[in-house]
Amino acid sequence: MQDVLTLYRHELRMAFRERSIVVGSVLMPLVLYPLILWLMFTGITFVMGQTEGQLARIVVRGLPAGHPALTSALKVTDKFQQVTEADPRRAADLVRSGDVDAVVEFTPAEGAAAALPRNFAVRVTFDASKERSVAARDRVSSAVQRYRDDWLQREATARRVLVTTWSTFTVADRDISTGRQVGSRILGMMLPLFFVIMVAVGSFYPAIDSTAGERERGTWETTLTLSVSRTHLVLAKYLSVATLGCLAGVINMIAMLATIRPILAPLVARTGEQLDFAVSPWSLPIVLAGAALLAGFAAAGMMMFAVFARTFKEGQAMITPFYMLLIIPVFFIQDPDIVFTTPRALVPVMNVALMIREAILGRLPWPQIAVTCLASVVLIAVCIRLATFVLRFEDVVIGSYGGSFATFFSRRILGRTPKRGAVEGA
Repeated sequence: MQDVLTLYRHELRMAFRERSIVVGSVLMPLVLYPLILWLMFTGITFVMGQTEGQLARIVVRGLPAGHPALTSALKVTDKFQQVTEADPRRAADLVRSGDVDAVVEFTPAEGAAAALPRNFAVRVTFDASKERSVAARDRVSSAVQRYRDDWLQREATARRVLVTTWSTFTVADRDISTGRQVGSRILGMMLPLFFVIMVAVGSFYPAIDSTAGERERGTWETTLTLSVSRTHLVLAKYLSVATLGCLAGVINMIAMLATIRPILAPLVARTGEQLDFAVSPWSLPIVLAGAALLAGFAAAGMMMFAVFARTFKEGQAMITPFYMLLIIPVFFIQDPDIVFTTPRALVPVMNVALMIREAILGRLPWPQIAVTCLASVVLIAVCIRLATFVLRFEDVVIGSYGGSFATFFSRRILGRTPKRGAVEGA
């Protein structure tokens, strides 16, 4: 195995001399995605601040008599701007066009609610497709509810009864989660997505450079003259690509954990909650194992496609569909209610992402983790075996094969004969 280690170190040295690999495997995981996250949440905070600072333009109809405080509440100059429009249809049209944010209509209470003198009902017409209209609805509902609670309390005190007598039932919220549980839930939704993307990006350029890149630089033939077996050559290249993919995933995970608290601080401050984004040290070995498994699969798959490319540009075109397939399963686990079951532990990529999410949440379902590791190792072994098989063909190795991986798979693995007049490799 000494020749494998020698070639492996050589491949890594050559990889770190390539600017695109250094950018894709080190700088992007370290800087780009934390920066994107910061820009995204800063933009959200800015938009929320702009929305809160805007006046809610409302049309108020049928204000009930005997509630002067309610009238005053809807005339606060720094929150509401009342627009006069007597026609209900015309008022609804103004909401649709965006000239008015909401229409507030007061009507007399009906049924049992009418037993309380001067009681009323409220209907707010708004446009859910407009953020400003939704904010106006929330602001009006909050103002009316706050006034209603105070009014019911005063009426109950005047009649010397409990305020609960006015209500048939009440709803009280009680959040039993801790700040750490909420913080872990946020991390569990965000980190696996960025982690898979970064492992894929970290493997992308090294996989092309170690195959099509060498062929384009004209060093591929020289490499093949080395006194090592082709299997060892493929293994050394594979290990170097997998190492860079794993490195990208780990660097990104560390960068995200280090920056997530200051990035989310403005949003957390608005909610008034004390969120804790700490991750248990026991989850780190699981994250490292997940990085190794995912990078091993991504490297094997990407090299298998890139070996058919004759130029770097061709390699990018051939690997991109596989890159997209790697990322798609992660979007399914954005739902926090997705459970890490044994069948899901057999689905490539999704199983590793779920394993990392569970580790971040502080849960370690060992049976599913074992199934994930076993399934991933088997998958990686199959991919490496297939890549080694592909490189047995001399025309593929020297770059004279003109077909794609699909053509190769159909004709040389499945043994299907080409149609009459078709050229092998076309």
